[in-house]
Amino acid sequence: MSDPAPSPRSLAEALRGRDDASLAVLLRSRPDLITPVPTDLTQLATRAGTRASVVRALERLDRFALQTAEALAVAADPASYDELLALMAGDEGDPAVAGALPRAVALLREQALVWGADDRLRLVRTARELLTPSPQHPSPTGLGPSVREATAGMSPGRIQEIVTTAGLPSTHDSVSAVAALTGLFTDRTRMAALLAQAPQPSLDVLTRLVWGPPYGQVTADPAPHLRWLLDRGLLLPTSPGTVVLPREVALHLRGGRAHRVTEPLPPAVEAAATYRPQVVDSTAAGQAFTALATVEELLKDWDEGGPAVLRAGGLSVRDLKRTAVALDVSEPEAAFWVELAYAAGLLASDGEADERYAATPAYDEWLEEPPAQRWARLAEAWLAATRVAGVVGGRDAKDRALNALGPGLDRSAAPEVRHRVLALLAGLPEGAAASPKSVLARLSWERPLRGQNKDEDPRRQLAEWTLAEAERLGVTGRGALSAHGRALLGLPETPAHAPAAEPTGPGDKLPVHHHRPAPVAPLSAPEQASATAAAARLLTPLLPEPLDHVLLQADLTAVAPGPLRRPLAEMLGILADVESKGGATVYRFTPGSVRRALDAGQSASDVHAFLAAHSRTPVPQPLAYLIDDVARRHGHLRVGAASAYVRCDDDAMLNEILADKRSAGLRLRRLAPTVLAAQADPSTLLEGLRAMGFAPAAESAEGDVLITRALAHRTPPRTAPEPVPDGPPVPDATLLSAAIRAIRAGDMASTTPRKQAPLAGGELPRTGSAETLATMQAAVLTGEALWIGYVNAEGAASQRVIAPIRVEGGFVTAYDHTADEVRTYPLHRITGVAELADD
Repeated sequence: MSDPAPSPRSLAEALRGRDDASLAVLLRSRPDLITPVPTDLTQLATRAGTRASVVRALERLDRFALQTAEALAVAADPASYDELLALMAGDEGDPAVAGALPRAVALLREQALVWGADDRLRLVRTARELLTPSPQHPSPTGLGPSVREATAGMSPGRIQEIVTTAGLPSTHDSVSAVAALTGLFTDRTRMAALLAQAPQPSLDVLTRLVWGPPYGQVTADPAPHLRWLLDRGLLLPTSPGTVVLPREVALHLRGGRAHRVTEPLPPAVEAAATYRPQVVDSTAAGQAFTALATVEELLKDWDEGGPAVLRAGGLSVRDLKRTAVALDVSEPEAAFWVELAYAAGLLASDGEADERYAATPAYDEWLEEPPAQRWARLAEAWLAATRVAGVVGGRDAKDRALNALGPGLDRSAAPEVRHRVLALLAGLPEGAAASPKSVLARLSWERPLRGQNKDEDPRRQLAEWTLAEAERLGVTGRGALSAHGRALLGLPETPAHAPAAEPTGPGDKLPVHHHRPAPVAPLSAPEQASATAAAARLLTPLLPEPLDHVLLQADLTAVAPGPLRRPLAEMLGILADVESKGGATVYRFTPGSVRRALDAGQSASDVHAFLAAHSRTPVPQPLAYLIDDVARRHGHLRVGAASAYVRCDDDAMLNEILADKRSAGLRLRRLAPTVLAAQADPSTLLEGLRAMGFAPAAESAEGDVLITRALAHRTPPRTAPEPVPDGPPVPDATLLSAAIRAIRAGDMASTTPRKQAPLAGGELPRTGSAETLATMQAAVLTGEALWIGYVNAEGAASQRVIAPIRVEGGFVTAYDHTADEVRTYPLHRITGVAELADD
């Protein structure tokens, strides 16, 4: 590689040589650099070198780019491209490394982590400090300090002894002695000759230290094979009892390689199995339908007010277990559905004194939407949510339990990881299910974890949860990305019924073909809305059509052979109890369920008419008898409020109640032949009589029967939780353009040569009012630009480059190069003016 341009002297100068497109790439990839917008390129370079910004940039490098930065940290400063290539590829060379290194260097330059021409590559100082090996922070390269660094505290006499023992002539000073020793260790021929004289035990010690860690322990009286190494500087003492293998020696033993294993290419995402696209789509659609039913069942179960909110926030472990039992799923899966409903804005706390969870008004709107659109809303909320259900049941940094719907569940990297996992699946052929191990390996290469246990990599955990949740939600089917899942990512649609190859084995598995390009970045809000609509449109024909009928059976059950239309499902849910779910739902009629319908205001004739209208089979005689029997007894007893009372026209029935031992807890007594008084409240009295086998009805103070409809409890209007951003947001094109103009203009104001001598300490130019006015008027005639000092109404001082257009009435109208617009300035606020140099 070669770069004919002269090497810049600083990062700021390197940034100054970039075009606007290159600056835009930098600011888009490192948005923290324009929060707020820097005043000029010097401030941008300073901010790009701060520790927090550099750490964040390093964490976003892929493995090979990070290995390149680590190699530069152990190279000379500055280093040439050829020296860097030697460190990455070794003495024997590596075509893959040689082919990938230009991209890695370009990426580091693009990220402003490396600057300089190819013959003088420099790592940003903060990055070098972070990546250079030290006892406190070992380098991933496994290399130790250089000879110069390791001998910094050594006595001159000892250094001369090492030089002499190594076969080098003595020198007059330590600096030249260290340089001579370094030259020996970096000379392949002389170093090989020196090591050829080493005893085998000494070579064994070097072999153990060569790939790191480079530190070892020795006693006060080292063994002869260790003494041989210490006398020749092949091991150097760093502290009492500790020695280190110098970097130059390790590189010779490694064949010049900075890393034991370089990974220039990302590992491929492998397909574990391939299915027909139609099979994948239908399987995913089935999962999507189940997801809708599960969320509906969850919120229906909480319709009259769900579990209480813990004092510290969230759902208790006991309530999560109850929810899991009600949904017939595991607790982790129950936590996922609860968090998904919350992320979609369908669930929230009601904010009452006795705070409980309940559905929001948005849930009712959601129910009225077509099924595919309801699914799309859930999928979009899942894709963007930073709350992660997978951490429920764990502990936070302060050892506090993490509960569903509670605080501490946000993981800002979750949306990016979800999108990236699905993007990797999208890169496979349609119908191909990726090997989870290869997906995790690819993610680990794209964002290697620095300085932590790889098994505790949070991105790896997020990826594992993403694969499971995508299957559960119906974004994938059988592990492969569905057509509506691809649309959710904004990918172009594929032919719906393209001819497929013949299956090659069980389960309609097919061979893997060419990979498709995968998206590389999340979509903007308008793009995501369009993608979500496309996903709903593709899913619509795959979902089953709701039915308007059931099949009544003689065993007091009704079978729904598929999903039911909403009015039918709601009425049947009141009239019967769900006995089993699946492809077909079985409802069972019981006296209690029929009584529930009568309590809701239905009459026996209404129930008969409803069943006759919606059953494909005749109403069985046992069911008709059940309805009539419950209706005949329903309301015969009346319960009202005294404390509570029971009245009935049949005094024999009241005698039966009084004689029943089960009524003792109600503490009943006769007030009149047709009235009993109780010391229990009406609801307790109703439940007690129903437990005894009667069918009482509640009545109002006027004596009318109370209709007890299931009134849904709703929270006040609530908004869905906002995702927690992973750092500053990526700037859009408009903001980038404005920021770059402002930075360029500020840089022009601070660096443009002036005829007046520069002022000390960055002071503003100072001229008298008459001179200022005369210079302004002259500039209007000549069209020249001027450098001015300006103090605004708030007292903030700034320097600007302007081209005066008009001077009148105590104001100057000029094109302000700093703001990139025409502005008017009061002359009395201009501290002074200076002409710019002609060049």
